[in-house]
Amino acid sequence: MQIHPLVVQLRFARGAFARGLEGVGEEDALCRFMPMNSISWMVGHLANQEHYYWVVLAQHKNIAPGLNERVGYGMPANTPPLKEMWEVWHTVTAEADLYLDTLTSAMLPEHLSWEGKPTSESIGTRLLRNTYHYWYHTGESAAVRQMLGHTNLPEFVGDMSTAVYRGEN
Repeated sequence: MQIHPLVVQLRFARGAFARGLEGVGEEDALCRFMPMNSISWMVGHLANQEHYYWVVLAQHKNIAPGLNERVGYGMPANTPPLKEMWEVWHTVTAEADLYLDTLTSAMLPEHLSWEGKPTSESIGTRLLRNTYHYWYHTGESAAVRQMLGHTNLPEFVGDMSTAVYRGEN
């Protein structure tokens, strides 16, 4: 089965985000430059969105209990350990991929359900929102790294060979 092009783009955005954080140590990941969040929070926050969309809503599983309370939208700012946030990010994205690998163009206009009611955004819109969210935090994390004095940061968007346009057929 061919992976849907929007899923390919989400994975590319994930990869760019992770590439932009290569070599960031625990101490730097906990720094905050107000009003921005810490890098460790950003990693957990993106894992939280994927967990909610592609694991909780799509698969009716909760593999990261308490994550939303720690790094969810609108929650109090904090600086969770980077190692822990990367571990949860890897676990969540692997589980999310089990669902994302099944998506077809015909499914994208559909809405996932929660407690018997359709959610407000279609699967396709959530895919776009998730991808754009990665790009937002990729830029924000690059800004934090620059403020920390890091040099030789990756260039973006980078090598597109894994995410070339190929249409939906």
